[in-house]
Amino acid sequence: MSERYPVVQVRGIDGQITVRDGLILCFFMRRKHKEIAQKIWHSLQIYLRSIPTEALAWYVSPEGDTLLLNEQGWMHIREKILDRPWAQACHVELLQLESGAGGYNFEYDGYEIDPLCDYDEKAACAIAFSLPTEYLLEHGADKVRTLALELSRDLPFSFGYASLAFVAPSGQWYSVRRELLPLLERYWGFDLYSLGRTSRVIGTGARGAYWLTFMGQPLLNQLGGLEVLRRELPFPEVSFESLEGERLLLTLGEWPSPMDIREHIVRPHFRALARLLEPYFPAETNGLTSLLDNRNMGRWLRRFCL
Repeated sequence: MSERYPVVQVRGIDGQITVRDGLILCFFMRRKHKEIAQKIWHSLQIYLRSIPTEALAWYVSPEGDTLLLNEQGWMHIREKILDRPWAQACHVELLQLESGAGGYNFEYDGYEIDPLCDYDEKAACAIAFSLPTEYLLEHGADKVRTLALELSRDLPFSFGYASLAFVAPSGQWYSVRRELLPLLERYWGFDLYSLGRTSRVIGTGARGAYWLTFMGQPLLNQLGGLEVLRRELPFPEVSFESLEGERLLLTLGEWPSPMDIREHIVRPHFRALARLLEPYFPAETNGLTSLLDNRNMGRWLRRFCL
């Protein structure tokens, strides 16, 4: 391993760590929640078996309170995911810490996706798992890649990825966005995510080029399939792995890279993939500098396309 990983701790006005360094594994599925509920639960069980016991200790209630994830809490989570097929939406948030950003977190946003509802026109069910950087350093990149494959195996994703990330559950980074901005501008290999926002606009599109980039249908066919991608990405750092169900995993390097632009590290294979995917990027409008600027996130998503 030749990469050096920065330690990120961005604190809010209360002194709590609001954003920390880590990894995020996300998958987007243009399916109704009730069609994939069992698969979501199965992926959550795989994640739980792969992280320390009781690493997830809290959950967010429907009222927005953070509650202890005890036996009763798990009964509530199971019922919410599996036993409410009539629900119009399903939001689940499991946390390592009661307040602040821990390294281990789980988020799921599931929707009914009614084709007659304008609000659902570009929605996709979305699932995200986070890991602290220490997990990567202790277990290695191959272990993280294997975990990502296991988590994705049963998920009917159209797009997914695993990446270094500014870990902040439920988009909590927004409260410290000004303090975060210099880090965002410096480390191009770190993802900035807000699952709830992205899941409402991504549809069957893509969000960018990542260390592990997963493609399903219809995105893969829209890009021309495996042979076209091999031709367009003739880099030794890029490996291709066909998955069941006409899906594909691209691995962009042996280890994830922070891509510190102060060291002039911007990987050309990331640029090439991002330019292929750019027509399918979502219209994310989070303002990174002010509430009035709704273009910043779109520009940041296209950082490799310039």
